[in-house]
Amino acid sequence: MSKLANPLKQYFRQPAIYLRLPSGGNFWPTGSLAVPPNQELPVLPMTAIDEVTYRTPDALFNGSAVVNVIQSCIPSIQNAWVTPGIDLNAILVAIRIASYGHDMEIDSTCPSCNHQGEYTIDLRLILDSLATASYTEPLHYGDLEMSFQPMSYQVQNATNQTQFDRQRQIQAVTQSDMPEEQKIEKLNEALIQISEMTISALKHSIASIRTPQAIVTEPEHIEEFLNNCDRALFVKLRDHIVKLRETSEFKPLNMRCSECDHEYSQQLTLDQVSFFGLAS
Repeated sequence: MSKLANPLKQYFRQPAIYLRLPSGGNFWPTGSLAVPPNQELPVLPMTAIDEVTYRTPDALFNGSAVVNVIQSCIPSIQNAWVTPGIDLNAILVAIRIASYGHDMEIDSTCPSCNHQGEYTIDLRLILDSLATASYTEPLHYGDLEMSFQPMSYQVQNATNQTQFDRQRQIQAVTQSDMPEEQKIEKLNEALIQISEMTISALKHSIASIRTPQAIVTEPEHIEEFLNNCDRALFVKLRDHIVKLRETSEFKPLNMRCSECDHEYSQQLTLDQVSFFGLAS
């Protein structure tokens, strides 16, 4: 017996906006993204279940909340874990616009008169301002040619979790009453782990390293290279990757104090709870 079609289907949520990915669909593994012919991904508003998901602390921390909501609101994205970092902010802003509209209230404190005010920003302007880093330009160092790629959301989230754990570990050691010698030992261990985390993040941002004899793409070989290259090359690589990431981040907002008329800049941070969960 065939199942009857739901007569309420015509009232299901419909796309509210359409999004062109900053990456143009590049850097997505095969099968993880279905790009329409016009390159514009339909973005649906969040459901009630999506909102509940965003209010679950554990799901936010381990990244599953972000992944589930992205796949719910943008069905063209079939595996949000591999979302390239250069697309993530644009995707989340688009979902916010589709769900709650393009206006968003933010709190801001004037550095001149300390007045705390509430201001409205247009997320459409924020979305349009997101630039795309040029990952096609290689970096040359001697006879080496290094090519780059954005980190996936999965790697980025794992890195953030590790960083949070190490910072919490350092704070606990610093505030403990353990002997000074033991405290120094624990802090050194934590700093080594932070260095290893940095190496891992850089490893995932390097697509390949070309030598006169070979093209190296294996992550384990690249990680070994990062652990053994000279400091000057390491710093050059690190700074180049940081610059690429900063290109696709939110630009500072131009603010004008409603009390004293002072103009200043404020960084827009995408805190998941306030960005989605506390929206009215």
